[in-house]
Amino acid sequence: MLIREATGADAEGIAIVHVDCWRTTYKDIMPSEFLDNLSYEKRKDIWIKNITSDESYVYVAENNEGKIVGFISGGKREKNNVEDSGDLTAIYILENFQRMGLGKKLIKELFFKFDELGFKTIFVEVLEDNKSRYFYEAFGAELLETEKIKMAGAELNLLVYEWKDISPVLLRMSSR
Repeated sequence: MLIREATGADAEGIAIVHVDCWRTTYKDIMPSEFLDNLSYEKRKDIWIKNITSDESYVYVAENNEGKIVGFISGGKREKNNVEDSGDLTAIYILENFQRMGLGKKLIKELFFKFDELGFKTIFVEVLEDNKSRYFYEAFGAELLETEKIKMAGAELNLLVYEWKDISPVLLRMSSR
């Protein structure tokens, strides 16, 4: 498995992983009609913008055949006034490649980038019913707040997690 920075040519592969992961991850959380109508093409356009933005950092996980099987993205925190903060905006790994350590490798790349940029505090938002929240907790993220949101016609609880200081996470990752 290879973890590397994404390029514009990766937008289609990232879009496929994004849509497929939404369909599996949110299957019992969001309305099926919404999930069925997700579009690879629309997601590809979004990812082209994300990858080429100076404010966004995207890394991919490739299998041995060079196929993208996961990705992570993040950037400068825009939602609040916390100094030197960033957002982990997305991390998705195809079901068949989960529990193989790819999430740890992806988060490691992004957090080292955040450290390079001088970000100390990192936020991540996750739906309460999404089991990936336990992944964040295992890496020391602490629940900051819960808010109700409407998404795809469903009322959901959005959890906002925070790493107040990513130094311990980086130390833990560099020792592996």
